Amino acid sequence: MTARVNRVVDTWAAGAGDPDRPHRGAEQEGHGVVARVQTGVRAVGAVLVAVLGASLAGCSSTGGKRAEDARKAAAAGGRAAVDTPRWTFGMVTHSGDGDTFWDIVQSGAKQAAVKDNIKFLYAHDDEAQQQAQLVDSYIDKKVDGIIVTLAKPDAMKGALARAEKAGIPVITVNSGSAESKQFGALTHVGQDETIAGEAVGEELNKRGKKKALCILHEQGNVGHEQRCEGAKKTFDGRMQNLYVTGTNMPDVQSSIEARLQTDKSVDAVVTLGAPFADAAVQAKEGAGSKAEIDTFDLNEKVAAGLKSGSLGFAVDQQPYLQGYQAVDLLWLYKYNADVLGGGKPVLTGPQIVTKDQAAELEEYAKRGTR
Repeated sequence: MTARVNRVVDTWAAGAGDPDRPHRGAEQEGHGVVARVQTGVRAVGAVLVAVLGASLAGCSSTGGKRAEDARKAAAAGGRAAVDTPRWTFGMVTHSGDGDTFWDIVQSGAKQAAVKDNIKFLYAHDDEAQQQAQLVDSYIDKKVDGIIVTLAKPDAMKGALARAEKAGIPVITVNSGSAESKQFGALTHVGQDETIAGEAVGEELNKRGKKKALCILHEQGNVGHEQRCEGAKKTFDGRMQNLYVTGTNMPDVQSSIEARLQTDKSVDAVVTLGAPFADAAVQAKEGAGSKAEIDTFDLNEKVAAGLKSGSLGFAVDQQPYLQGYQAVDLLWLYKYNADVLGGGKPVLTGPQIVTKDQAAELEEYAKRGTR
């Protein structure tokens, strides 16, 4: 059997030689070097900005203000905004390799970690038992807080119980809102998947759709099932589930194309993740279908598709906000015993976005925050 490689990221540059960090794949071996190079570049940049600021000091008030703002930004770059202890938080998700959605989640988490003086660790595995083992590895390292997804909650229950027994606070994100409180988490940050699905059904009704496909790319993911069930609940037309192998994009495209070829009455296809929207667009073209392609989640390509009209609408759950808020809420709990949500999930979605918002969102998507 081929050994699995679990991807682990440590945002603390000095942690490159830390013997207490979890195991990581070969692709991460140069991370500390890159971080030190980036640190050096920032330092040089800060000097240049300082020199520039001095040279502009005698210019107009506008020019002087811009120089001062640039100097302040350079001085604050990469530095914590607080003086609390340097706690370590670990995030473990159910992401498979190459899923760009989780890059956005990490982007938000890393930004909050810098601000809050947090050493941030990240690991992922799309196999639930492996994900649980990664949580156990963080417990063994005695991290100060854990952020975890519950796409397959039953497999994660024991790991969360062990974290609670070890006195490590846990926040769940993205999936598992129904199980979060039951499993002992402080709160859940994400969208309610059933509510998000209901929003899709209502939007399809507004667009006059009659028959839709809901594309499930990960069997056993409770959140995905909830999305499709929610859409069926509010959709006045007929919706069918189509299961595809999400780790094989050619299979995703061919499966959708085959269904569209055999059923010309399908007038809407809903994918459950941004990377699969483009495959659905290609499938539509290959089948000669007139079906509208819609999707959950947003990225740069989806924003461009909304703008061009190749996509009808997207359901944004704001993954950047999920990562950012999870780290920030753990920091608030450690610092001030604050808990947000009052026992209910902290919702980051759903937000239906269309061509009208595409231009603005495309700018944010390009920088990796939407």
